[in-house]
Amino acid sequence: MIKPRLVTLGHSPDPDDAFMFYALKEHRIETHGWEFDHILQDIQTLNERAMRGDLDISAVSIHAYSFMQDKYALLPCGASMGDQYGPMLVEKTGTGTKQFAPGDTTSIRDSLKGKTIAVPGLMTSAFLSLQIFWGSKLLPGNNGAGAPEIVIVPFDEIFNALKDGKADVGLLIHEGQLTYAAEGFDLIVDLGVWWFDKTGGLPLPLGGNVIHKRFTPEERRQLNIILKESIQYSLDHRAPAVTHSMQYGRGLDTALADRFVGMYVNELTLDYGQRGRDAISLLLKEGYDLGILPQRIELEFVQ
Repeated sequence: MIKPRLVTLGHSPDPDDAFMFYALKEHRIETHGWEFDHILQDIQTLNERAMRGDLDISAVSIHAYSFMQDKYALLPCGASMGDQYGPMLVEKTGTGTKQFAPGDTTSIRDSLKGKTIAVPGLMTSAFLSLQIFWGSKLLPGNNGAGAPEIVIVPFDEIFNALKDGKADVGLLIHEGQLTYAAEGFDLIVDLGVWWFDKTGGLPLPLGGNVIHKRFTPEERRQLNIILKESIQYSLDHRAPAVTHSMQYGRGLDTALADRFVGMYVNELTLDYGQRGRDAISLLLKEGYDLGILPQRIELEFVQ
């Protein structure tokens, strides 16, 4: 008997990733001689590990991919794309900031001047989109007169940072996008809506799956097919896959977990398509043009 070849698969302990890889975790599909070691870590840690080349396959932020393109190729499946929704800037209810229309970018920027913004990580796509929204590179600490101050806070502690007065504004990812109002916060701007309007209808690229280039092109193709089959299985067997994902839902009930999964696991997750590829190219180009990213990015997708 041939021993299965072990592959490390890094993904976040979040409902959408758990949903995607339900079939692999529970051995519901054929893996053709490959065995997957699931490494569950937060996205910032996965970004850092992938930049070192630690993992065979990993979920990463699209922002972080620009720093690892020498080591990894993008898999066409596994994307998290915000299609008219995405990371949100919020503040405590009753703090007095006027609520703006999504297209009122100038007024929203003005309202952020001098504020402290809690962000979930420097390599997250949420932070890249915030910088593009602001119009220039932002760094941790004080960015000078008229610019917001940036503090790094784990994504699941941002609500507490705002409640405790450690930050004025929070940049939300994951399920906080659905629970912020119940937690006592007001929306300032949804960056996914802003990006959709700004680009004439493109989704906001947030996360993707990458595979190390030490695998041959044929191996990359085989592994992509397996991952895509896992995603398709969950879409076809939604109820048990959502139930599996809820162990990572951090307080979400079944309805909210299903809604959250539907936001980030859909047709674009099975394949970026041309629309998704165009969105990634534009996001990273804008990041480079503003001096946020150090080099132009040549996207390399597994065929």
